[in-house]
Amino acid sequence: MAMTAPPICILACWFALPFSTNGGCFPFVLQQNFVTLLICIFCIEFCTICGQKHPCIHPVFYCSPPFYHGIICRSFSPEGTIPMNDPVKHFTWLPFLKTPVDCDTPAQTAQAELAAGLAAMADAPQVSLSVDPGLGESWEIKNEGNVYTVTGGETGVLYGVYRLLMALNASMPCPTGLQKPFYGLRMLNCWDNADGDIERGYSGRSLFFEGGKLAYEPARIRQLARMLASVGLNVLCINNVNVRNPAHKLIEEEWLPQAAELAALVRPFGIRLMFSIDYAHPMRHGIGTADPLDADVQAWWMQQTALVYKYIPDLAGFLVKADSEHRPGPFTYGRNHADGANMLARALKPHGGMLVWRCFVYNCQQDWRDYTTDRPMAAHQHYAYLDGTFESNVILQIKHGPFDFQVREPVSPQFYAMPKTNLALELQLAQEYTGQQIDIYTMPPMWKELFEQLPPEKVMSIAAVTNLGRDENYTGHPFAAVNLFSYGLFAWDPSTDPEEAVRFWARLTYRFDSANEDKLTKLLMGSRRTYEKYTAPLGICWMVNPNHHYGPNPEGYEYAAWGCYIRADRNGVGIDRTENGTGYACQYPEEWKNFYSDLATCPDELKLFFHYLRYEDVLSDGRTLIQRIYDDHFEGYEEVKQMAQVLKELPLPSPDREVADERMERQLINARNWCDIVNNYFCRLSGVEDAKGRKIYH
Repeated sequence: MAMTAPPICILACWFALPFSTNGGCFPFVLQQNFVTLLICIFCIEFCTICGQKHPCIHPVFYCSPPFYHGIICRSFSPEGTIPMNDPVKHFTWLPFLKTPVDCDTPAQTAQAELAAGLAAMADAPQVSLSVDPGLGESWEIKNEGNVYTVTGGETGVLYGVYRLLMALNASMPCPTGLQKPFYGLRMLNCWDNADGDIERGYSGRSLFFEGGKLAYEPARIRQLARMLASVGLNVLCINNVNVRNPAHKLIEEEWLPQAAELAALVRPFGIRLMFSIDYAHPMRHGIGTADPLDADVQAWWMQQTALVYKYIPDLAGFLVKADSEHRPGPFTYGRNHADGANMLARALKPHGGMLVWRCFVYNCQQDWRDYTTDRPMAAHQHYAYLDGTFESNVILQIKHGPFDFQVREPVSPQFYAMPKTNLALELQLAQEYTGQQIDIYTMPPMWKELFEQLPPEKVMSIAAVTNLGRDENYTGHPFAAVNLFSYGLFAWDPSTDPEEAVRFWARLTYRFDSANEDKLTKLLMGSRRTYEKYTAPLGICWMVNPNHHYGPNPEGYEYAAWGCYIRADRNGVGIDRTENGTGYACQYPEEWKNFYSDLATCPDELKLFFHYLRYEDVLSDGRTLIQRIYDDHFEGYEEVKQMAQVLKELPLPSPDREVADERMERQLINARNWCDIVNNYFCRLSGVEDAKGRKIYH
């Protein structure tokens, strides 16, 4: 708040104080939170945070801008409360930057953000910027005697500024040499619906929609764009791949003006929008088919795409889910997915747009009695034979594993089968099967394992289903932000060290002393392994409650049509996916086929994904299968109790403390339920007791 009241006004207020009554004479007293403020109705102040105009205040004690915003703006607002989506209450890993200013280009944003970041530093270095358009998104930071130069393209210089500011504030070294993004498209897929709900969302309602229409707060969108740009993300798909009415209007005249305004908000941060489209959209406009080879369908998409690019010339393109989980697609008309994707790609090509086609296609009406159909094989069967037949602006987006974002899956064999096709790797930040932002689950260690098996050059783009929402902290659980932050770093450089990424986030976000930083980093780095221990064992997957997917239910999907079977019986558990079983392992190159098919080389963590084992079979660590199941689940629950104790010791700020504590209470309940239910289930089936005599409820 700018203290601009003239001295005469202050004297008048003090003189009148003994005679004033609250809301009576021209000065009145506001007593709140133990601070007395004098409100003068003759002067007007502007809140530097939200911009609202109010009578000026003259504090008996110093009143900071956040206090003014939190007390005065709230007191004078018509509703008497701070807006639910106040964009300044949380700055995530960028606490040294306040509300973003409104700029036109990334280079202008870089200048403004640099000025704001340096102004917040006690001993700021000298920094100069140099824009070289030929560098595009690349950037370089040079330091000579505490004088920094950030050089980069129009967007690259912005990325360089953010990295410099984060490094300085975290007291970490800046990367040396020219920094280039490994993946050209570094995408976030939001599963937001037009009614404001988010499919598989665990962070509140949508940031983009409400009440069946686009509805967003510009200040918060700029804040979001800054967050994403600070870690190098450049494409934001704002709506659900399951396009529900009326979200199809995103590419229609009615919604395009407002969508263009949204694009303008994120453009200065180097971010382009992308829209999920309904494959059968032409049928809403009097065309009786969505056959990709139909001339009227092709013409409609050409015309509609041109209209979209008239409003948003830099749209990244379209994202499509077709022929999957009851969505329409080319199969309806006897066509293949190259036919469908290429038709849309040709409509996008004149405008420079990309067609991102999801490969999550399988039979969701499977008979559980059918032991030959194997859901993980579906994507490879539908796409591998089409390699080399797609347009140059088609990208096939493939989930990292062949199932559906499970705690432990092998890399999808489809990545090895299509060398002539543009491929994108799809991850899921939303913790659908990994704790739903209730249980702590840090993903970078998983991604590191993924890239160790899947050479990064196998794919040209990367995407992640977001964990974003309208919650005050954006990610539901405050610690879930580490996954969003780290995803940006991995999307830029797949060789990123997981622990370095986690520590970087922790230091920027909390500025703990070294001992507490170590505690938090260790807790986060071990959280994935702990979660894996107390949930579905050794790659068997699923065992979750149907539909919402939180909590244990060993046979929740065992007799359903979704193809998610564990095939447990009194003798053993697991599915034989070798050439003697379903043949899934044969979809891999020979090296990996042999690796997974041989019990001696198949990792224990994936044994039940690739093999049926008897309970008495001995694993590589010398324990029987049944004892390993018991040990993991008891250990996992004990580790969560240890995590809870560490969490209590961390000096978390409010409201992170309240949210983290409340969710840890729920995680403890969830971990105990998993431990007891899974151990009970397998003890009943096998008839084998725990060799260590621990309590199993049966």
